[in-house]
Amino acid sequence: MRGDANHLDLIIRNGSVAGLNDVRAMDIGVKDGRISALEDLRDRSAAAEVDASGLIIMPGMVDAHVHLNEPGLGDWEGFETGSAALAAGGVTTYVDMPLNGLPPTVTVQAMELKLATAKNRSYVDYALWGGLVPGKLEHIIPLHEAGVIGYKAFMSKAGGPGKDAFREADDYTLFEGMKLIASVGKVLALHAESDAICSELAERMMSEGRRSAGDYTASRPIVAELEAINRALFFAEQTGCALHFVHVSSEAGVMAIHAAKQRGMDVTLETCPHYLTLTEEALAEKGAVAKCAPPLRSAEEQEKLWRAVAAGYVDMIASDHSPSPLEMKEAESIFAAWGGIAGAQSSMELMVGEGHVKRGIPLPLLARMLSYEPANRFGLSKRKGEIRIGADADLVLLNLETEYELTRERLYHKHKHSPYVGETMHCAVEATYSRGMKVYGRESGLGNIARGQWLSYQV
Repeated sequence: MRGDANHLDLIIRNGSVAGLNDVRAMDIGVKDGRISALEDLRDRSAAAEVDASGLIIMPGMVDAHVHLNEPGLGDWEGFETGSAALAAGGVTTYVDMPLNGLPPTVTVQAMELKLATAKNRSYVDYALWGGLVPGKLEHIIPLHEAGVIGYKAFMSKAGGPGKDAFREADDYTLFEGMKLIASVGKVLALHAESDAICSELAERMMSEGRRSAGDYTASRPIVAELEAINRALFFAEQTGCALHFVHVSSEAGVMAIHAAKQRGMDVTLETCPHYLTLTEEALAEKGAVAKCAPPLRSAEEQEKLWRAVAAGYVDMIASDHSPSPLEMKEAESIFAAWGGIAGAQSSMELMVGEGHVKRGIPLPLLARMLSYEPANRFGLSKRKGEIRIGADADLVLLNLETEYELTRERLYHKHKHSPYVGETMHCAVEATYSRGMKVYGRESGLGNIARGQWLSYQV
């Protein structure tokens, strides 16, 4: 296939391109930031040329779940450092969550403040989630008109600083919010854990002086995830609202959602690299840097989740990058420590390394989960999510022959802690290209910080 452009800006030669159906050797031609040719380009030249011999070329990851915490909490993480880590990890588009920024993105005014904070401070492209919280239902339609890609709600306590923190949605807010979101054809993303179950178990354990890593895990059992998933599905059946379940941690949760799909419901789900590469033992060994909600599960549950991934029951992978200063991870009780995994930089290397190199999961399936499905689900697929003529030249060059140990010195996000520090990566991102421009190289480092652009929802 040949594009119309006679003169190319960039040719990436001799790579193995991971499409959505196969992996093929081909050259990639780029013009004006878009892919203009996918073929043998030995007879053509360009302003810049890259030899990708021996490398896999994948579409840039679309990470639909990150917390960069600005405005208001830039001392936790910000657009500059967060997007740097994402670029270094092969992410070319991310979607920032409405928390933990202050104010949270639950009004158009707050959204405009976030966009002003992000402008010219991101290495790669980005979109924004809006929030569904009690007392703000009248802001759902204006946020839709302003260009959010969807809405996020919590079914258990969200945590966060101060009186203006993001609040969990009660059943009335969920039901009425779903009706409004359905009316504009967008998606509601849900943190699905039963607050009644989790809060009661946590209170009992703390009253008994039980504050270990195992106690925290036991306070958020899989049944709490299942109860919330099924309650949300019931509301969605009544309202016609499209749902997306974030960070599903269990095979049982995946299969409950899969069954709803089989009934014809408009529902998707994501899981995260930490559920697939770390187990509950990591929380005891590494401490609160490995604390998250839902919590890490057992090795047996992890294997079940991998089977669901390999079977194609998981729609997408997201990092749920939720960083904080290290001192917030050093509380006396695991229950009091901040819960969130700092993992923006490692998602693609973990999924390709653990999933493909070690387990043999096909690269096209991983490309779908990492890139195509999130772009398609959240209104970004006109430009993002796959290697095809006309799409943005968002490309990642991966070396599957390289192994390395992740160290703090390699991390680009603001606070240099992560549960993946000390772990072996079984592949390496050699370079990341955003709209045809190199934004990261393993040897050269970061490129132009002002490269990233805001992407509003595209119908």
